Amino acid sequence: MELEKITACCVCPRRCGAARGKTGDGICRSGAEIRVARAALHFWEEPPISGERGSGAVFFTGCPLRCLFCQNGEISAGENLGKAFSPEELNGLFLSLEEQGAHNINLVTPTHFAPGIRKALLLRRPEVPVVYNTSGYERVETLRTLEGLVQIYLPDFKYAESGLAGELSAAPDYPETALAAIGEMVRQTGAPVYDENGMMRSGVLIRHLILPGHTRNSIAVLRLIRENFPGIPVSLMAQYTPIKRRLLDASCVIGAELPELFRPITARELRKVQEELFSLGLDGFVQSRSAKGTEYVPDFHQFEA
Repeated sequence: MELEKITACCVCPRRCGAARGKTGDGICRSGAEIRVARAALHFWEEPPISGERGSGAVFFTGCPLRCLFCQNGEISAGENLGKAFSPEELNGLFLSLEEQGAHNINLVTPTHFAPGIRKALLLRRPEVPVVYNTSGYERVETLRTLEGLVQIYLPDFKYAESGLAGELSAAPDYPETALAAIGEMVRQTGAPVYDENGMMRSGVLIRHLILPGHTRNSIAVLRLIRENFPGIPVSLMAQYTPIKRRLLDASCVIGAELPELFRPITARELRKVQEELFSLGLDGFVQSRSAKGTEYVPDFHQFEA
């Protein structure tokens, strides 16, 4: 496969200037090749995304964030995990998922491969909505290159507290960056639109994962959403799963203990944040605390020989 080397990458908010050829030395650890760890029908998204037939989820390797608690840490490290796809091959993968009956094409952690994904979408636009499933840590300039190609944005809004964002994801600029990015997503898609079966056809759905010991951050996030994005639905996620080996490794790297992250959230923590969601009048979903555990982590070895 012939590579189109990126000599000074500025795709994500890091703007680290990394050279991306066969391999990459930036935060995302990704080269110029689009790398996919898994592509399959996925039934664990919100009801208007998964529906009855499933979402056509394409899990990309690598990530511009460095979340210490990442549930998909096996592939977020990037490097040469997964299988390399050209834009033409990626377009064929989208078509295959459509033929399997997928309600949409769900691009999971696509940020660092946005230029290649754009090329794939321009070759043939899927007949089902395209979902951009992201951490929320995006450059507005990159999102603008996708206008008209993405119908649904599914961003996280992880942090309202810059200190926490710096400690847990090495991104102290996350709050203002995510606010600007989600603002651009809302500008592109407008108010949510659903079909007769309740499936989302276009719009933005904001996710927030409650972290154990950090309900104050969650409440601040919900207030920012209410203030900045009225009418945009929220998915409040309660299924935080501690990946203990990853957390132990992270603690060693940053030289700090993270005791609160070694447990799931409590019923009291969920109730506290959920009550704030209701009091603010936010529309959306609350995912159950029972939907947690490693059994909900997909198999990322689909393309291995």
